[in-house]
Amino acid sequence: MNIDPSIVLGAIVLLLILVVAGISFYLFNRLEEIKQLKAANEKFIRSFNDLDEQARLIVKTDLELNKAQEELEKRLQGLNTLQKFSRELSKTLDAKEVFQKINPAMLTDLGFSRGIVLSYDEHKALRPRMNIGFPDDRLVNIISQINRDEHFKTALKDGHTFSSINSSKQTKEKIIQLFATEHFILTPIPAQNNMDGMLFVGNRYTSPAVTEGDEELISILANQIGQSLENTQLFEQVFRSSQMLESKVKERTKELESALEKVKLISKQKSEFISSVSHELRTPLTSIKGYASILIAGKIGEVPPAVKERLAKINTHSDNLVKMINDLLDIARIESGRAEMKYLAQSIKPLIDNIADLLTPQLKDRDLNLQVDLPDNLPDVCIDRNHVERIFINLVGNALKFTPAKGTITIAAQPNSDTDTITFSIADTGIGIPEDDLEKLFEEFYRVDNEINQSVKGTGLGLSLVKQITEAHGGNVWVTSKVGTGTTFFFTLPTSMEAATKSSAKKET
Repeated sequence: MNIDPSIVLGAIVLLLILVVAGISFYLFNRLEEIKQLKAANEKFIRSFNDLDEQARLIVKTDLELNKAQEELEKRLQGLNTLQKFSRELSKTLDAKEVFQKINPAMLTDLGFSRGIVLSYDEHKALRPRMNIGFPDDRLVNIISQINRDEHFKTALKDGHTFSSINSSKQTKEKIIQLFATEHFILTPIPAQNNMDGMLFVGNRYTSPAVTEGDEELISILANQIGQSLENTQLFEQVFRSSQMLESKVKERTKELESALEKVKLISKQKSEFISSVSHELRTPLTSIKGYASILIAGKIGEVPPAVKERLAKINTHSDNLVKMINDLLDIARIESGRAEMKYLAQSIKPLIDNIADLLTPQLKDRDLNLQVDLPDNLPDVCIDRNHVERIFINLVGNALKFTPAKGTITIAAQPNSDTDTITFSIADTGIGIPEDDLEKLFEEFYRVDNEINQSVKGTGLGLSLVKQITEAHGGNVWVTSKVGTGTTFFFTLPTSMEAATKSSAKKET
């Protein structure tokens, strides 16, 4: 059987087509799988790269955290060291001890093996105060070169800090060469208006580099040293001032003691002089008064009225002179402690009633009203009656003289239980006393310049005697007044024998 070649050829072609189609389909599917695998592979690579980047970031962050933690621990250790150093500094006010407390152990705790402290002396010259790790010859060379470098000193005076991480290359090389130290910090020690010196710390080449935290710690250290040095200077100044003041106080005290002794001597001489003169005056005055009385009485012969009038004036003036002499003698005796005080506990009311009766005629003549305002439960006073009577007589008599007609004089009292005293007051509605005269009222022979004193003669001793008698009883006397309104005198007297005897003993010493 003959087969048509065209049919065979067609079959072969069809078969080939089918094979090619199958292969193409297979290859197409494989290409799709390859594309998918490639896409997956690229995604995996990207994921791997992302993970690698994250791992690197984690490692970097971990390293940075470790470094930061180390720096933080180092700073905490440094702050703890500075705190201990500050506590030690607070215990001393000696500049030498301040520098002695900067020791190798403290520098090691701060992370340094070398250190120098230089400060200015009283001649403004740099002097080494602390040296750790530097030979003496190099230290001399360091000071010499710093003194020659004005630019360097000026920068330090302006508060500039040099370190191996912030200095220019030229400055860094200069400092490294000068101090033979690779890692360093050089900072001024501040003073109030300038700088007190400088602090250098550093490490050799094999040590870690300094950090900004190190700069901060060393700046704090320099400030602590500066503050401590300033405190020691202030203490020394205060101590010297105190010694000078103490010396001046002692000197002044000696001068005052000497002056007081002179015043006491003069006062004693004055009292003795007054006493002597007063006694000498008494005899002739007694004679004058006696002869005047004889002449007035006409025992020698009839005396004309004009002569009798003048003799009466002599008699009156003699009485005034006798009173003045008696007052002077009493003041002199009390001032010198020779006046005998007989303290007895007694009621003050009978004494005041007696004085009121005594002065009643004068009160009526001047048309004045006397009021006595004493509490019912007023305690007894411990006084020398005769002397205290003179206080009331002088003060009431003073009020009589300066109070116009229809006026009122009031005697009052107020007990003071806390001081065992009674405060008495004698008030009037008189002309009053100017404020400028109040402080001088109790001075001997002082009289206020007014119309009444110009027309009425007086000795100016009455109030001085009141002051002496009151103080002899351990009391005080004072006055308040207003011109045109009136005056009130106050004085205190003791209510116990203990208070009276204490005051007497105090007066005698």
